[in-house]
Amino acid sequence: MLEFNPWMFSGAEQLVESFFIELAAQLKIRPELANIAKDVEEYGETFSGLDWLPVVGPWIERGRGAINILAKFLERRREGVGVRRAKLEKALASLGKPIIVFLDDIDRLSTSEIRHIFKLIRLTASFPNIIYIVAFDRLRIEQALTEENVSGRIYLEKILQIAIDLPAIPDHVLRQQILAAVDNALADIEKPGPFDDQVWPDVFEEIVRPLIRNMRDVRRYAAAVRGTIAALDGQIALADVLAIEAVRVFLPDVFTRLHDAIGGLTTTSDFLHGGRGDSPELKAQIDSLIEASRTHADIVRTVVNRLFPAGQQHLPRGSHYGQDWKSRWLRERRLAHEDILRLYLERVEGEGLKAFIDAEQAWACFNDRTALDGYLRSLDKDRLRDVIASLETYEQQFAPEHVVSGTIVLFNFLPDLPKRRRGMLELDDRFVVGRVTYRLLRSLRDPSAVEGVVRQILPELTSLSSKVELITQVGYREGAGHKLVSESTARELERLWRNEVRTSPGERLVKEWDLARVLVLTKREADTSEGSLNIDSSPEFTLALLRAARSEVLGQTFGSRAVRRSPCLAWDVLTELYGDEATLRLRIETLRAAHLKDTDDLLELADKYLSGWRPKHFGEA
Repeated sequence: MLEFNPWMFSGAEQLVESFFIELAAQLKIRPELANIAKDVEEYGETFSGLDWLPVVGPWIERGRGAINILAKFLERRREGVGVRRAKLEKALASLGKPIIVFLDDIDRLSTSEIRHIFKLIRLTASFPNIIYIVAFDRLRIEQALTEENVSGRIYLEKILQIAIDLPAIPDHVLRQQILAAVDNALADIEKPGPFDDQVWPDVFEEIVRPLIRNMRDVRRYAAAVRGTIAALDGQIALADVLAIEAVRVFLPDVFTRLHDAIGGLTTTSDFLHGGRGDSPELKAQIDSLIEASRTHADIVRTVVNRLFPAGQQHLPRGSHYGQDWKSRWLRERRLAHEDILRLYLERVEGEGLKAFIDAEQAWACFNDRTALDGYLRSLDKDRLRDVIASLETYEQQFAPEHVVSGTIVLFNFLPDLPKRRRGMLELDDRFVVGRVTYRLLRSLRDPSAVEGVVRQILPELTSLSSKVELITQVGYREGAGHKLVSESTARELERLWRNEVRTSPGERLVKEWDLARVLVLTKREADTSEGSLNIDSSPEFTLALLRAARSEVLGQTFGSRAVRRSPCLAWDVLTELYGDEATLRLRIETLRAAHLKDTDDLLELADKYLSGWRPKHFGEA
């Protein structure tokens, strides 16, 4: 049994020469066939030109000189093909058993190479004791052998004695083979990713199975998913990866356009602006995927429907999914979320996904106050804000056992969050924390239950600033309260808090992270029965209050991305707290005389206000 691999040689002429060389070389391995190998070698030489010498050189005895080789070659040419053929036929006829030559994957050669291979077969097919087993795709070979007025099928029928067509694989067998191959591919992968057995059956039957035609496809697919899933380390839903890998392997033209279609696949409908959110640009991205699919347009539409629900709005009679679905897709690690899809396509975790992964770990210990606090404090402080914001993803899973521990830890983190410059539309830290704590408290639903946990939480909060955030959140203050407790309870909590502020020494108040707000709310909202608020006159307290009253005015010119920032003071608030500008001026001069560190910029800004300067509102000339 001999095997000739035509893929190892290029060009029609080299195929002819190499065919006889390769057969002779394999026959020489068997000592009893050495003479036949020599005859095959000599017969092949009669069909080649002088340019075969470099090819056969390696197996010609090294001791021969070039002149002897050329002389022998010319001598064999003079003998003619007939003599060589007769000699080879006689040697083959003496064999006790036939030589079987295997030629595989012929249909993958070029048209000219296919024609030369079959000419070779025809040239040697009548030799005794040589049998060819040739494997190929019949349609491709017939097309290659077809010439003007000559049918490739008829040509093939004249050469082949027996044609054996491989039977079609029964659908249930192929289905079993696919599932078994995937199971084997994933068997030793420690973290294949979260698996939803409600998603996989539809994904398999509507996407994976229709794209796999034969066992070669099964092997290609299994090898592909193994490498990808191992590399993703369990960060993406398994069923989604199995589906999109089928697209990558079998619909490469569609896959190459996925990155450009991220927006169309993951942008949810905007129900606040008309309820639909249709975009011609996003729809064009989906249309481009379908166009690239050629004969598999229905499968690509199914991919959109099953894997990218937000993209359905761009299909006929497609459904619309709003912003609230994004949290669920992220939590389930679905490709439907932009960050997850980018991770699959780019293999790089975006900042949003990194924050969610940290939030996922935080959520795992959310009902354990000590563990939650310890985990959050172990993170890079610059990422804390984004991690806390990502906790909103778990809103649907908030339960009573999470409320007290989560609220205490998050409110106590407010003073420790690093101050960073915000963009024009970015929320400040207390809003980011407040969005999560509000959802925690709201999950209790019953006002009496909320009141109970608030009274339990307040003593555990380490700052008056955080306490007023919680009281404001559950109360009735216009534009800020969510009315989660009764009005009487809200008033009682506010009164108790104001009393705590008034009785707190200056050394405690100076450490408040929102000192100006703490003082102004205490002064403004006190009724006549409450005592007056005394503002500490020490330079250290004045400095702390000026710092608390300092902020930035953000501005942006139309048509420009640059954000203008200008420092300002809440001068009216400061004047209100001190009673008049004269008292405020006196406190500032006392601060100046104390020569405390890091006061120059602040005093310079205060002097501008004392001179009558006021910042212009954004948009004023």
